[in-house]
Amino acid sequence: MRALLLAACAGAFAAPATASDLWDRFQSPPADARPMLRWWWFGPAVTDAEIDREIRAMKAGGFGGFEVQPTYPLTPDDPQAGRVNIPFLSKDFVARLAHAGETARAEKMRIDVTIGTGWPFGGAHVPVTEAAALIRKVDLPVAAGRDRIVLPPLPAGETYLAAFLSGRRVLIADGAVAVTPPAGGRTLTVFVAGRTGQQVKRAAVGGEGFVIDHVDAAAVTHHLRVVGDRLLDAFPKSAPPYAMFSDSLEAYGSSWTGDLPAEFRKRRGYELLDHLPALFDTGAESAGVRHDWALTLSELVDERYLTPIDAWAKAHGTRFRAQVYGFPPPRLSSNALVALPEGEGAPWRRFTSTRWATSAAHLYGKPVVSSETWTWLHSPSWAATPLDMKVEADRHFLQGVNQLIGHGWPYSAPGLAEPGWAFYAASALNDHNPWYVAMPAVTRYLTRASAMLREGAPADQVAIYLPTEDAFAALTPADASVDKAMARYLPEDMIAPVLDAGFGFDFVDAQAVTAGKLTARILILPALERIDAAAYAAIAHWKAKGGIVIAIDHAPNLSGGLIDGAEATRRVHAIGSGIFAGGGRIVARGALAAALRAAATPDVALTKADPRIGFVHRKLDGGDLYFVANTSETAIETRARFIGDNQRGAWWDAETGRRWASGTGDIPIRLAPYESRFLLFEKDADALPAEPVHAERIVADLSRDWSLTLGGQAAGKPGAAALWTQGGANQSFSGSGVYRRTIMLGALPAGRLSLDFGKGVPTAAEPDGRADRPRAMLAPPVREAAIVTINGKPAGTLWAPPYRLDVTGLLKPGANQIAVTVMNGALNALAARGPVDQQVLSLRYGERFTDQDQKLVVSQPSGLTGPITLVAD
Repeated sequence: MRALLLAACAGAFAAPATASDLWDRFQSPPADARPMLRWWWFGPAVTDAEIDREIRAMKAGGFGGFEVQPTYPLTPDDPQAGRVNIPFLSKDFVARLAHAGETARAEKMRIDVTIGTGWPFGGAHVPVTEAAALIRKVDLPVAAGRDRIVLPPLPAGETYLAAFLSGRRVLIADGAVAVTPPAGGRTLTVFVAGRTGQQVKRAAVGGEGFVIDHVDAAAVTHHLRVVGDRLLDAFPKSAPPYAMFSDSLEAYGSSWTGDLPAEFRKRRGYELLDHLPALFDTGAESAGVRHDWALTLSELVDERYLTPIDAWAKAHGTRFRAQVYGFPPPRLSSNALVALPEGEGAPWRRFTSTRWATSAAHLYGKPVVSSETWTWLHSPSWAATPLDMKVEADRHFLQGVNQLIGHGWPYSAPGLAEPGWAFYAASALNDHNPWYVAMPAVTRYLTRASAMLREGAPADQVAIYLPTEDAFAALTPADASVDKAMARYLPEDMIAPVLDAGFGFDFVDAQAVTAGKLTARILILPALERIDAAAYAAIAHWKAKGGIVIAIDHAPNLSGGLIDGAEATRRVHAIGSGIFAGGGRIVARGALAAALRAAATPDVALTKADPRIGFVHRKLDGGDLYFVANTSETAIETRARFIGDNQRGAWWDAETGRRWASGTGDIPIRLAPYESRFLLFEKDADALPAEPVHAERIVADLSRDWSLTLGGQAAGKPGAAALWTQGGANQSFSGSGVYRRTIMLGALPAGRLSLDFGKGVPTAAEPDGRADRPRAMLAPPVREAAIVTINGKPAGTLWAPPYRLDVTGLLKPGANQIAVTVMNGALNALAARGPVDQQVLSLRYGERFTDQDQKLVVSQPSGLTGPITLVAD
């Protein structure tokens, strides 16, 4: 099965390369692997001069490009200050977008454009007849003696679908329903094709209006003509944006479209209007009807939203990048319909839409897959640190991501008090952030990691079948999202055991299985009640060729919708009997890890399972590649065996750009908190020295005798390397502090010399912390990043564990000058200023956003904590 996997992927992923080629790309990765940024244009109140300045600042920070998203205003018009909100899609707006494209091309930066403003798609051009649609029910009491019920008038864009009395459908004629007396005490239930009324969230000025009906072909076409084509007017036909973007489908409550009954009848073979109560109740037929209704909606999302937008993008010489999940309900295989699938969500040991997107990319041969990264990271805005960025990025890498779309870069008008503008719900990663000068070191790591994770082909041995059919049967009009439902059907205790057993995995769904995309060695059926009969038959065929099937708790026992359910269920029973009588296994979920280890050799076999360690395995033409990460705030020292370790192995450090021999067999793994490395096994790899051992032989204790300047001003007498905020002093200072001292050395010891700044202290989560606000649970010895020079020459940047720099060759006998420029974050200055009064802004434009977690805007410890030592290895 491994050979089958590699054969299927060979044409879609990176071409084979020699070991020296790979090392060269590791040292100087391709520019297209650099992280990107979502660039929020607030208002938009943007100018050509500031657009140019910010694009060049992004490039200087090591970012490869940006996605333009016009969003809500942050200032009333103030012409004297040079801040005027330009209406979305106006001539001036298109001119500003055109200028951004020109500058991006000049700077060799990638530019993507959101096909709208805010999210989801919509705006002033959307009439109520093309607005997001829903089905709702209305219960009307029937008074005794009445023989006719006049239905109340409906708002524009809404229509009555059907009425039911005592469980039977009754005719609606001339806006009324005839009832047969006596009718007292009964209830007439009427179903309405209505509108959600949802407005575009976080809209720019001029972008306000209804959200479109995503399953209405006319609405989608109209949006592309009015918005998409207008945005492309900003670009020469010979130089379109790299990609056009759709955010996640957050059209909450979307559950209908005008011709759904006709499409349902054509696809499912019966009349939906006769069964509308089933969408809202739990009767005997309800699950089958809901399954058929949700499946029909999902097909329409594919056919009327994803497919035409992808075709439109291709016709204009660009690509469609999309987050293919949400409301109304796409399926995992819907990702196959877009050029560039994208996910979001960092919890790598649970179901996320990140692994939803990467799985589809692996199944359908899409070598680059992105993720929305750093949204809500260490909220509030400006709190995120370089280490926070690494913590979340690594958790996306562990799910198969190899292109980061960072959230993000807030455009900020010149002349504002620092740090300027920020988006209400995401990290502020622009050059107004005091530690931005360290960003090139951060992006160098992220670029190397992204580039390496594009090498070769994915080598996951395990596939987990998504319970999409179960989700379809349980969806309701108020909550019609497949990916959201997965958290209920795929809890962590069905996913984490796969990782703990040492296997990588992808999700698969019925469409992928029936399309022949199941190429893993092992398939897990996670306590399914329903399974598509055709997909089950394909699984049986795959098993006959050597595949291994493991069902958790029980085999599936249902299939199909209302009409074909009985026959499809008989097929499911027959297929299941063959699978499980012929070697398929049914295990309790608590026994899953053991069953996997018994079925196949793990990719990574740790001496002892450790949920802190994550890995990605990719197959190279001449060997095996692993990304190995410590996802915790504590150091790890263990051993592991890896598939492919019969070849020469080496650790490659994406942060430092160094490599050393790993050995084979039981390979030692030593990782500092949140540290990560690549492990390569290649037959033609260079012979390398052994892993360096950080022996704690202290040459000199440098913890004292430091001078400190803040903002160019002396900050007290020379003393220990300590936080400049301790004791209450300098609490409101955000910026750079420079620690300086002289060290006298005699004859330098042989071997490598390293400057060690300490290990950091694990911290506990805040009592009101939220799982969707990820952050590093470590108080580092450097708050938050530092650039070190020795004798006027750069020694490196400190931003993540281990906080240690190789300074061999920079020191000399005699006097040595050491300078450590430490940058903190912007919260200290913001805490002293207090919250911004948005009353005038809200009165002018309405309340379009609420800044999040403002009670957490407090001064943070800043500077160095020590101890600082010079050590010899």
